[in-house]
Amino acid sequence: MKDLDMPSVELDAETVERLDDLRVEDESYDDVVTELINIYEAEELTLFHSGDEY
Repeated sequence: MKDLDMPSVELDAETVERLDDLRVEDESYDDVVTELINIYEAEELTLFHSGDEY
């Protein structure tokens, strides 16, 4: 049963193809996108702290 509160996202064919290239075996698109967000956030934190002096 589809969750009615779940937002939907429309992607063009090229973006879906790029996501397919990143998927490992039967990994879901949700897993791929979550991993990409985690990488983005980690890089953002690294850039934010790169100017800090210890």
